[in-house]
Amino acid sequence: MAIFHFSAKVIGRSSGRSSVAAAAYRAGERLHDERIDRDHDFTSKAGVVHSEVLLPEGASPELADRAKLWNAVEKAEKRKDAQLAREVEFALPRELSQEDAIELAREFVEAEFVAEGMVADLNVHWDVGKDGQAKPHAHVMLTMREVVGDKFGAKVREWNRSELIEQWREHWAEHVNLALATRDIDARIDHRSLADQGIALEPQDKIGPTASRIGGRGLEAERIEEHRAIAQRNGERIIANPALALDAITHHLATFTRRDLAAFVHRHSDGKEQFDAVLSAVRKSAELVALGIDGRGQERFTSRAMIDTEQRLQSAADNLSSRAAHVVSPEQQVRALERSAARGLTLSGEQHAAFEHVTGRLGLALVVGYAGTGKSAMLGVAREAWEGAGYAVRGATLSGIAAENLEAGSGIASRTIASLEHAWSKSNELLTARDVLVIDEAGMVGTRQMERVLSRAADAGAKVVLVGDPQQLQAIEAGAAFRALHERHGGVEITEIRRQHADWQRDATRHLATGRTREAIRAYDEHGTVHAVDTREAAREALIARWDSARQADPSASRIILTHTNDEVRELNLMARDRMRRAGDLGGDATVETARGERQFASGDRIMFLRNERGLCIKNGTLGTVEAAQSSRMAVHTDDGRKVAFETREYAHIDHGYAATIHKAQGVTVDRSHVLATPGMDSHASYVALSRHRDGTDLHYGKDDFADQSKLVRLLGRERAKDLASDHAEQDPVKAFAERRGITFRERIAELARKVPEKVRGIFDGFRPRQNGLEILPAQKPAGTPESRAVERYARSFQDIARMHEQGLPVLPHQNEALDHAAQALDALRPEATRDLAAAFTRRPDLVGDAAAGRSRDAIRAMDHEAAIRPDPVLRAERFVGDWKQLEAQRTQLREQGDEAGARKLAAQMRGMTKGLERDPELEIQLRSKAKELGLEQRPERSLHLELADTLGKERTRPFDIGL
Repeated sequence: MAIFHFSAKVIGRSSGRSSVAAAAYRAGERLHDERIDRDHDFTSKAGVVHSEVLLPEGASPELADRAKLWNAVEKAEKRKDAQLAREVEFALPRELSQEDAIELAREFVEAEFVAEGMVADLNVHWDVGKDGQAKPHAHVMLTMREVVGDKFGAKVREWNRSELIEQWREHWAEHVNLALATRDIDARIDHRSLADQGIALEPQDKIGPTASRIGGRGLEAERIEEHRAIAQRNGERIIANPALALDAITHHLATFTRRDLAAFVHRHSDGKEQFDAVLSAVRKSAELVALGIDGRGQERFTSRAMIDTEQRLQSAADNLSSRAAHVVSPEQQVRALERSAARGLTLSGEQHAAFEHVTGRLGLALVVGYAGTGKSAMLGVAREAWEGAGYAVRGATLSGIAAENLEAGSGIASRTIASLEHAWSKSNELLTARDVLVIDEAGMVGTRQMERVLSRAADAGAKVVLVGDPQQLQAIEAGAAFRALHERHGGVEITEIRRQHADWQRDATRHLATGRTREAIRAYDEHGTVHAVDTREAAREALIARWDSARQADPSASRIILTHTNDEVRELNLMARDRMRRAGDLGGDATVETARGERQFASGDRIMFLRNERGLCIKNGTLGTVEAAQSSRMAVHTDDGRKVAFETREYAHIDHGYAATIHKAQGVTVDRSHVLATPGMDSHASYVALSRHRDGTDLHYGKDDFADQSKLVRLLGRERAKDLASDHAEQDPVKAFAERRGITFRERIAELARKVPEKVRGIFDGFRPRQNGLEILPAQKPAGTPESRAVERYARSFQDIARMHEQGLPVLPHQNEALDHAAQALDALRPEATRDLAAAFTRRPDLVGDAAAGRSRDAIRAMDHEAAIRPDPVLRAERFVGDWKQLEAQRTQLREQGDEAGARKLAAQMRGMTKGLERDPELEIQLRSKAKELGLEQRPERSLHLELADTLGKERTRPFDIGL
């Protein structure tokens, strides 16, 4: 599991440190320290897989020699308490190969440090822990003085700014998440502190085993001691209250695996004894809920707090929906519609239906609308009707810019949900029964936050209107509340797109909204607005050239450049500004010290505000044009027509605004947009980016990111929708919670139990894997061993629960507890044994009854069989071919019999197998040599999983259909 660790500290003489010694240790080299005439020899250090010195422009190549570099640093510092170097340490994702991890570290160091003028000594360590897991990380030693040639000059004070570290932390998270997304790895990291994430644990540095072993030699003693102390305290807190761990793990994800839990506990405990105690405390916690096996064969868990939150959300929503107190009379509705018509705004049929729905009597109303369908315009008419009926209307959104757009489009006074919650916590601006609360972009609101707001509204008797599109950007925190509420309570849908002027562009937006990314990009390509060049750098240049040409051709039109990461935004901003400067459209530069570092601003510059400021009436994401710029004061004309002036020492959260991230742009409408595609995008980001325009958009990409348009379509069309919430109406909320995530373990037990009496033969019975031409035979296990007894106990518990489901009876608590204890006992004898036995039962249902009756030999053989296949790509390939051929034969037979529904069901199962190949490159490599056995004439330029998918046809189902 990818983790976030990023720390920075200063290496100084006051603590007896030497930069030469520190460099020798981190590089695993022997270096001579000229200042004290002593050698520092760390050539015996293991785990160093890469070392290099990266030089900025103007630095002498001689400084690439590590000994010369750090001796020159020592020589430049005269004071006995001098600060010699800054060290930055960050964890590398173990999901990446060594080569990719090194390249990721190098790219980050060059972009963040070397480009700013620092010399960077980069060392990548690839330690392996006692658990056999890789613990890769990087040490970067940075110079603190400007360098010219081989000489060091004055210290650069800007590099010491505390806010710069937070910027580096954020940028590192973006680099890692982009790298993981590019490789289709389903893992992400978060740079925010635990406190900022709402987690009641102390943050701590990550210390690898190598550093721990050398702690006694004094080199890292202080840091190791601090790390262990924090880990010890966190472990004690978790033992005393295991819910802390569950709250932290489920902060961003609703469910987690055993491995996720073990990794979290390892980080927040000190030593094996405490690790075992913490893990045991969490596993025994009444707050831990086992959900069952997911579609990938992994057991998943959640916390009772998460389930309770979702139940409270549904309860609050039910409460609101059952009330009929917010009456807007037909006469008041008509007057509001007449006033809007007099202004030239006539609602479409869909908008009119949505207007009637939200101004109806019920306390909860939902509107689902594609991007650009005029939701804000409809809400503006509804606001007039509500106010005419005597209600106070408030708007709330997740981000400041979305609040500004809601207010501008509807006239509803709006602010962020966070600011509302802060006011409520101070007993200010509380909701009343005369309030209507409109939450826009509701699809981005996480379950916990949505529950808090709806519960407040239900308690106060207020009306809540939720407006959004679940296919746009997903909630940052765990859950997908808006989607779940729409499924349960329904709503009105607006699908008639008004933002785009051309019919084909409106069709393209509908394609994006319904997951048909290929059709949308094909439409833009046919109209000449998809532009491919060799590299991303060339794509940037082509985008800026097209942007500049369009700007000069139509200066009055609004436009924005969009991309996925802050790094790309920064680069595009600089390039756009350079074009403005060359065209003579900017005044004299003023150097402004902003929260993100030093920036040059001039009259004519585009600017973006990056933090809400009520005194200035600006929001995070507000755009404008600079009218006057001085280092201490700026005047800006915002895009909504206001003039804002401020002192830069009082408000410094600004940056250039030619380009913005896609997340900043949700809710923005412009005449023309220019999009730079990068591999971190998915279907949700693509939908937002390619639907901001009225007149047109241009999509640029480099072939070093996307080899061809098919790769572009595949990555930009990836689905990453978050989990749905549990259904409050179900008798068993745990079961409902699990099933909504595709976890149907207990239902699968019931299905297997129904098959057991009939001794149904599994479709893969008799299959024997071969390795190097020899058949693999599972070892015989004598009866009566601890393993056989554990298997029999697990099977009996398994069968007990199956019988309850078969009879339509609720599973008793002691039965679930018995199954959990049986699984723990089995896994204690052999790691992953429960997983292997469950897989064996899935493939051989007849084994369940035999094992439960004490005849466990065949079940143990099958379990061993699964354990042998799981880690071996050769054996997995043999199994894959057998599975595929068997399913294909059954599918053909069903089609011949006219059973198209059954054939489609098998095709969906086979399609799931092809998607699994995307996550298992080792298996796909093994299968290349078996293409003919799979009925393929594989083309070398295409991935095998794409070839297999093509054989299944183009059927596609979507988990959430919003009624196209």
